Amino acid sequence: MTEDSIFPKLNRTNQKLNTMITKILLGLGAIVVIFLIVVATRPADFRVERSATLAASPAALFEQVNDHHKFVTWNPFMKLDPNVKNTFSGPPAGVGSVCSWDGNKDIGAGSCTIIESKPGELVRCRMDWKRPMTGTSTVDFTFKPDGDKTMVTWAMYGKNNFMGKAVSLFMNCDKMCGPQFEKGLADLGAVAALATTTSTVAK
Repeated sequence: MTEDSIFPKLNRTNQKLNTMITKILLGLGAIVVIFLIVVATRPADFRVERSATLAASPAALFEQVNDHHKFVTWNPFMKLDPNVKNTFSGPPAGVGSVCSWDGNKDIGAGSCTIIESKPGELVRCRMDWKRPMTGTSTVDFTFKPDGDKTMVTWAMYGKNNFMGKAVSLFMNCDKMCGPQFEKGLADLGAVAALATTTSTVAK
């Protein structure tokens, strides 16, 4: 076989290879563009909410939320890391009180600051997330009398940035956080009821 017969074949092979690579790159580019469009059109707002009727007074339940030192004892997310490091700053309870945490991959790191506090009615917190993603959200605990019990609502809401929208394609925030909220409310009811009973006995 002569060189004149080999080179045309090599050229044709290179042309086919270049054409195939070009098509692959164009296809990948199209996928990236479609993905970016889908992410951009995702809802910016998110909200996770759970409610439970608990056998304790609004005042007793409020006390367990308005004080970070008490909050961390029943907070289900803190239980995901037995070695989590909590740091408290600001006043011991109420507006300005801060709890910062640094934990494992399940709870990450961030801080919770009480920004509004209405005795027996509302505790509102600003959540500042540092790890695994940065972001900010708002958490509300509301307390409404229901006969001799109290309906407590735990809600978290905010706006997703672009990264948050992308993550929401693969992780459902409601399914991820909702069950933890439900468990937390049950534990809150138990802790508040025990604190009330202990206080009554002490008197």
